[in-house]
Amino acid sequence: MPKIKFETDYQEGAHPKILERLTATNLEQTSGYGVDAHCERAKDLIRKTINKPNAEIFFAVGGTQTNTIAIKFLLNPCEGVVCIDTGHINVHESGAIEATGHKIITLPGHNGLLDAGDLKKYLEAFYSDPTWEHMTPPGMVYVSYSSEYGTLYTKDMLTKIKSVCDEYNLKFFIDGARLGTGLMSEATDVNIKELADLCDVFYIGGTKNGALFGEALVFTKPEKFNLRLFRTLIKQQGGLLAKGRLLGIQFEVLFEDGLYFENARHADKQAMKIKNAFTEAKIPFLFESFTNQQFPILTKEQNEKLSKEFDYEEWEPLDDNRIAVRFCTSWATTDEAVEKLINAIKNL
Repeated sequence: MPKIKFETDYQEGAHPKILERLTATNLEQTSGYGVDAHCERAKDLIRKTINKPNAEIFFAVGGTQTNTIAIKFLLNPCEGVVCIDTGHINVHESGAIEATGHKIITLPGHNGLLDAGDLKKYLEAFYSDPTWEHMTPPGMVYVSYSSEYGTLYTKDMLTKIKSVCDEYNLKFFIDGARLGTGLMSEATDVNIKELADLCDVFYIGGTKNGALFGEALVFTKPEKFNLRLFRTLIKQQGGLLAKGRLLGIQFEVLFEDGLYFENARHADKQAMKIKNAFTEAKIPFLFESFTNQQFPILTKEQNEKLSKEFDYEEWEPLDDNRIAVRFCTSWATTDEAVEKLINAIKNL
């Protein structure tokens, strides 16, 4: 019997409704590179959802590509981007940002989150140094919602970060690869309209929330930027999909009837069942997450038992007998798979 997989949230293909729409529109003839009616309708649906009628939206295939293009565009040639040391762009993007010629300036994270106080102290120290012009000046701040650890920024935390960014004229960018599960978490106090208000640019992750592939990059305040050549930059970076309507169609489906949020709500619900099972078994967690990523701390024996039936990520060894692991649920995680895992946890 193959193992049941909880390794990540993009192991399945796409939601059946998306596949149905892609099939139904397969023989349509449309203009290429995202200049088509499907992409325009998807953009309008997103604008309505975030309550930003003037937002500019661009589609890209994946998260690393979206981050790279956005950060390259938002920074002047000599500037760097601030993020925490465990930030996705710093750890898991193969030096993509550095390859554009921009430095990643890291600050310590707190359970996967950037603290506005730390950001302010760094900026104060940087600009109080009389030689700062000989260093890499920060041009923007990057955070992920939800974080790499499944943790969440509160509305107050985001507001404070945005305030510091405004004070120092920094752009504020939110990586939304797992935006859906963050916004649908029982622990969040932020909705998508508020999040759009609190940043300059963010993206809506489709790859990890039911799309076959694709992210929607949203400029919430387009008047602040000269976007005339942005599509040219996307093409230069290899990100302008010829059959761009494939991205538009997927986001049409995700946002026309709330499927995007339904998918994320399901993933969170399944993760909370798993979280409760570990809690009842008196198994601790590395991070307190209320999203679709859970990080229990297992003994070597417990890990060996569970790994016989389930695939999950071994996150971080803590000592000779304990290891933190990650279980990740998705829009497609079944009740049957979760129940089998819960039963296995009970028998540890």
